[in-house]
Amino acid sequence: MRSLRIVALALSLLLTAGAALSFQLPDIYERKGKPKKKKKADEEPRTQVLELPPDPPGAVAVETNRLAFHVSPLSNKGLLSQQVRDALKALVRLTHGNQIVALRAFVAGTGDLRRVQQIVSETFFERKATLPTLSVIQVGALPMEGAQVVIESVSLDRKVLNPEGLAFLSGQQVVADPPTLDMAPLIEKSVSQINTGLTAAAAAPADVLRVTCYVSSLFDQPKAQSVVTQAFPQAAIHFVQTQRVPTRSLVECEAIASLAQPVGAAVKLLNPEGLLKSDMYSQVALIAAPRIAFSGTQMAFAYGDEDARLAFQRLQKSLESVKTTLKSTVMTRFYPLTGKSTEAIRKVRFDYLDKSHPPASTLLLFEGLPSLDASFGFDVIAVVP
Repeated sequence: MRSLRIVALALSLLLTAGAALSFQLPDIYERKGKPKKKKKADEEPRTQVLELPPDPPGAVAVETNRLAFHVSPLSNKGLLSQQVRDALKALVRLTHGNQIVALRAFVAGTGDLRRVQQIVSETFFERKATLPTLSVIQVGALPMEGAQVVIESVSLDRKVLNPEGLAFLSGQQVVADPPTLDMAPLIEKSVSQINTGLTAAAAAPADVLRVTCYVSSLFDQPKAQSVVTQAFPQAAIHFVQTQRVPTRSLVECEAIASLAQPVGAAVKLLNPEGLLKSDMYSQVALIAAPRIAFSGTQMAFAYGDEDARLAFQRLQKSLESVKTTLKSTVMTRFYPLTGKSTEAIRKVRFDYLDKSHPPASTLLLFEGLPSLDASFGFDVIAVVP
């Protein structure tokens, strides 16, 4: 009897456990397709995607009568990256926070020229400002020991500064024979030629806004600087030595001036008496057109005619994006690295520029460009019809 009671008790316990299990199974199945939600602390953080700063535009179009021209002060503090940032900060102050539409950086030393574009893009992106066009050229030296960069800017002022328009004067080259390190006498001749161009444009020395002097030596730069400052007291002025080891002694100063009298046309090209006459370029370009376009540097790679043509074709596309073309160019600035690339420029440029109305121009050998494969670079200023 006792054994039967034990068996009955065991059966009873098994039945009770089975009932409890059958009661819980539906709940288990219901929750199987719905996994337990993770607590917030257990959730994986979302991956943050940082937006990359855009590249500078190939060209911009702006109002001619509101343009201002500045040059960053030289600094020898830090390496290239710091000096570029400091130069940009200085230009923001000089332009009173107005929109900067074009930059041209001359870099000396062995720093990576590609960093200039990266820093420009980062700086304007962080400021939520519109990116300017950019030209970057390597030169042989700058007037301050340890200085690695000087940057020119073109900015759009809030008020009208040049009601009659602008004059762009070609680089006025003076070559020394025999070679010399003393640039001041050559600078005086170049300045005299600029004044000849100003007279033809009915402008005065006080109307000059910026002067860029390319020299083969900075040996007597303080004296040479004094010559230009006295001649054009209102201008932003700077000097660059184009190559570390130049092949000849020369200076070439180019200038931009505000016009004092109406031009009478959107564009007028001049070759005044007393200045070299050439079929390849005009000495002075007077611009009264309401809008002009500034391009960034377009580089050519290798030395063949087709390589040069490709560079012109690419710049043409950049200008088309702002409703103008190379045929409307009023100023060209070429940066060849060798005599061979200079020949290529001269051979093909009038397949794209208007030879019946050749623009003002500067063309000199420089030390380098942001690509080791580049043979020459160039940028242009064009009217927007």
